[in-house]
Amino acid sequence: MRAIQITEFGGPEVLVPAELPDPVAGPGHLLVEVARAGVNYADTHQAENSYLREPRLPLVPGGEVVGTTGDGRRVVALVGTGGYAERAVAPVPLAWDVPAAIDDVTALGLLVQGASAWLLLRRSVHLAPGESVVVHAAAGGVGTLAVQLARAFGAGRIIATASSPQKRALALELGADAAVDAAEPELRDALVEANGGRRVDVVLEMTGGSVTDQSLRALAPFGRLAFYGMASRREPEPVPPAALLAHSATIAGMWLPHVFQLPGDVMGTALDELFGLASTGLLRVVAGGEYGLTEARRAHEDLRARRTTGKLVLDPSR
Repeated sequence: MRAIQITEFGGPEVLVPAELPDPVAGPGHLLVEVARAGVNYADTHQAENSYLREPRLPLVPGGEVVGTTGDGRRVVALVGTGGYAERAVAPVPLAWDVPAAIDDVTALGLLVQGASAWLLLRRSVHLAPGESVVVHAAAGGVGTLAVQLARAFGAGRIIATASSPQKRALALELGADAAVDAAEPELRDALVEANGGRRVDVVLEMTGGSVTDQSLRALAPFGRLAFYGMASRREPEPVPPAALLAHSATIAGMWLPHVFQLPGDVMGTALDELFGLASTGLLRVVAGGEYGLTEARRAHEDLRARRTTGKLVLDPSR
């Protein structure tokens, strides 16, 4: 089969097309004929070996696919690695049937990025109706869905940040009440001003560095910041406990794989709600671009350079 293989860690240049043997599905696994593979920011960390879970070489990257099984089921699945290929193997518990009303890009967008936005709002910050929400990187895969879900979950005021006028316009179209330039040097003040002069209740943050620092300073009493990535590759300032006491603030971290350590089928619950909202038109996955499998390097280059919006996918047929 055709696949993308990494034999050394590095930037997008390490994503190399290769001919590899078909994977074999052992007990408890499914072989999926891949229709589309999802591209996530975590994949860029996996390629350079800066991910939370250390990968082993050689490696076929890609953690999510949508396609068909041998018995004709159409599934979206988490595969860990191996997604950038014509065929992939998925554990049976990590494959979910896709409703007929849901297209491939929507299915992939809801699996990792939609579930991440759902978990951030439902479990990490426990969003209450009427609260203000800041969504950083609001034109990205998680951000576009977080803006819409915050609206569906009853947020009072949604403030989006993004790096270009076009991206900020998209966030407003999706339901944000205000949009702020992510490069604003006095970001804390800009967020408070966008919230009508009041500190904000909730921040969803995946940038790192000064964005995290200034967002924490914008929190209202009992405000919560949920941190789920560090796209800038820059660590925020250390936060002493006394600084949290000053505004009764909470900082949460969220890594999607931990959802499978929770009791019950939390992921299934999330997908049921997400598929339902999408089927009725209340939630839209923004298609951010489709690349051929052999264009995986360009997909990573575009993603890291912030040239993209929404959900990126690879087409293994080309």
